[in-house]
Formats: sequence, C-alpha cells, structure tokens
Amino acid sequence: MSKCPDARDCLQQLILPTMQNVSDKVDFKLSYIGSVTNNDDGVQCMHGQTECLGNMVELCAASVYPDPKIYLGFTMCLSKQYSDIPQKDLLEDCALEHGIDFDKLNHCMSQDDGAYGMGMLRDSVQRSADANITKSCTVRLDNEIWCIRDNGKWTDCKAGSDPADLVGDINALYQVARGWSD
Repeated sequence: MSKCPDARDCLQQLILPTMQNVSDKVDFKLSYIGSVTNNDDGVQCMHGQTECLGNMVELCAASVYPDPKIYLGFTMCLSKQYSDIPQKDLLEDCALEHGIDFDKLNHCMSQDDGAYGMGMLRDSVQRSADANITKSCTVRLDNEIWCIRDNGKWTDCKAGSDPADLVGDINALYQVARGWSD
C-alpha cells in the first residue's frame, strides 16, 4: 500500500530490519489490498488511483530487481514521502538512491500499454483477497497471520511485533524445513 502510513511504519519498524537478517531464508512478496473491478483499469485502491500507480511501481521494482534488499529499500524510500507518489522526481530520486535503472522501471510500467503492471497489481490484490487479508500492513509467515499494523498500532501479534521476534520465528521454521534441530 504505497500511500498507507501503516504500511510505511510496518516496513520501517518490522519488515526491513527483519529482512536484513533473513532475506536469504524467506520467499518475500509484496501484496496489496484493493478491489478487482470492471472499471478503474481493473483495480480500485484504498487511497485512490495514485496509490494504484505507486503499488504498480513498487511491484515493477520487485519484478525487475528481485533482490528484496534492493526493491524494499526503494519501496521504503517512496514510503517516506508517500504523499508525493507517483511524482517522477520522487521515483527517479529513490531509483538512483537504490541502484535502480529508472528506464527499466518505466519500461515495466509502460509495457503492453500499462497492462503488464496492472496485471501484476490485479494478481497481487487477488492474492491478498484469497488469503482473506483486509488490513495494511498484514505480515504473514508460513501462510498464517503473524502480525498486523493498523491505525498506528500493532495488533494480532501472537509472538510480538519486534524484528527479533519475527527473525526468531523465521529461523525456527527454516531449521524445521531443513530438518535441523537445536
């Protein structure tokens, strides 16, 4: 949710610090909340069409630069000034700061007259709907809700809302998946 203060706070306080420690152990995906429609280019976003554009830019960054250290840094950069999304100056500055080729990002956005980026956004919104996700930011781990950031507060955080808590749970799942034990 490119224009959502809860998503910004979640990225800054939980996701980025966690991913710095476990990005090699996680299949991380950004998924957005919205409604798939027959108008509005196929998706309606909670904070309007400029948010949809911002979401598509972030999905394009993840598509073109699949390393989460790159695209999440870019996403966080945009989130710091989310009210300015999708202004070209902000996109170019954040792209430059995070080693993203703006022309490649722009190509992704304009590919197939915008249908490629919109298709990724529709798929993302549908993935959230299929998982019954209705709040931004909802953090899922092992196909279960791990924690939610909503209205400026952490909720439904059974294991805590600290990056160390999430890192610990990821490491534990990783060990089980690898057949390791303490």
